[in-house]
Amino acid sequence: VQLQAFGGGLVQAGGSLRLSCVGSGRTFSNDAMGWFRRAPGKEREFVAAISWSGSITFHADSVKGRFTISRVNAENTVYLQMNSLKLEDTAIYYCAAARDSRSSAFSRNYHTPTWYNYWGRGTLVTVSS
Repeated sequence: VQLQAFGGGLVQAGGSLRLSCVGSGRTFSNDAMGWFRRAPGKEREFVAAISWSGSITFHADSVKGRFTISRVNAENTVYLQMNSLKLEDTAIYYCAAARDSRSSAFSRNYHTPTWYNYWGRGTLVTVSS
């Protein structure tokens, strides 16, 4: 069972990137999915999360209006569209999956790393001036 994140790279401030997270080994279509990031010298932080159906999403205040999480269950894939990138968005981005598909649990725990059962290897996003 594996999650693999793709799409990181070097981009100028103000630019855009689209991250993809592809699951393999099992279907993740019933899982809540999340994106987290760890900037240099900082703790891991929540970025965005999406319910199994895609009907409920949450975004951190720091990325609201700039980043959008989405998913295509038929492709076992979740995306993070990142626009208007800032220097402070530089980080390693990780995707994660939570088996608990209940909406109530998702709404309580979406921002909590320990709630997630599966983690992918990160992809580095570097924003330059």
